Amino acid sequence: MPQTDPFSSQSRGLTSPATEHFLIVPADGTDLPLRPRVLRVVVSGDVVIRDANNEVITYPVAAGETLQFSAVGVEATGTTATVVGWL
Repeated sequence: MPQTDPFSSQSRGLTSPATEHFLIVPADGTDLPLRPRVLRVVVSGDVVIRDANNEVITYPVAAGETLQFSAVGVEATGTTATVVGWL
């Protein structure tokens, strides 16, 4: 049976649930190919996030945690966690 989406006629807002996700491959000084709404932690460790002002901060994170942050980039140097982006 084909899937039915009862919300297909509704427009999505920033508070709507994500509908896509992608694995983030950390790279120093490189913008992510898509800017995620939030980051979801798959494997615990440190994640080094770059923002729109090129400010870089390291966050200790735990698996299952969701960072309510739309990162511009995730730096390779210092990142030990595995994260995915939600769109």
